[in-house]
Amino acid sequence: MTAPAARLDRRAFACAGAALLLAPAAPAWAGAQREEPLADSIRSMLSASVSELAPPKPRFDQIEQRVAYLRWLGETSQRLRPRKAEHQTRVEFLETVWYESRRAGLETALVLGLIQVESGFRKYAISSAGARGYMQVMPFWTKAIGDGDPSRLFHLQTNLRFGCVILRHYLDIERGDLFLALGRYNGSRGRAEYPNLVFGARRQWDVRV
Repeated sequence: MTAPAARLDRRAFACAGAALLLAPAAPAWAGAQREEPLADSIRSMLSASVSELAPPKPRFDQIEQRVAYLRWLGETSQRLRPRKAEHQTRVEFLETVWYESRRAGLETALVLGLIQVESGFRKYAISSAGARGYMQVMPFWTKAIGDGDPSRLFHLQTNLRFGCVILRHYLDIERGDLFLALGRYNGSRGRAEYPNLVFGARRQWDVRV
């Protein structure tokens, strides 16, 4: 990338991030994961990863870890309040995002940024491509690695479990390249628009505790 192009890309990135912070909840993003053949070993691994939907119960070995978690929860809850007004609903959502993102080895702020871009934090969002829920998971995934019931993608923990497992899968395929993994998640691999939107949104949820 040339220097002028890089400057333009940075300016576009900054503008996209600012727009995300100021704009109301937008329609679900039009892109979607593309169905691809899975090796049996990968299918089995992903199926195991989405099963066992135990309630997210954080456990901490040290009191400092628990204090940091509670600080994160309090600060993030305040930031999310304009989009989810009811306190208990907001806390349950954040607890589940925290649990599922860490279970998949993903940064929680990144997952929140992806949810903001994908669905505007709307539980029942459906994109023009048919992707569903908070993380806009395509129904074919329920047949590939789930129980085949796409209506379950409107269940909070099921949707976040599928979304985080799929993103982790794409990140592994792309050998840790988050830009390409996000593009694959959106069905626009190699294009900058979607990853830049998610990176911009992630900054809003990067809570330092």
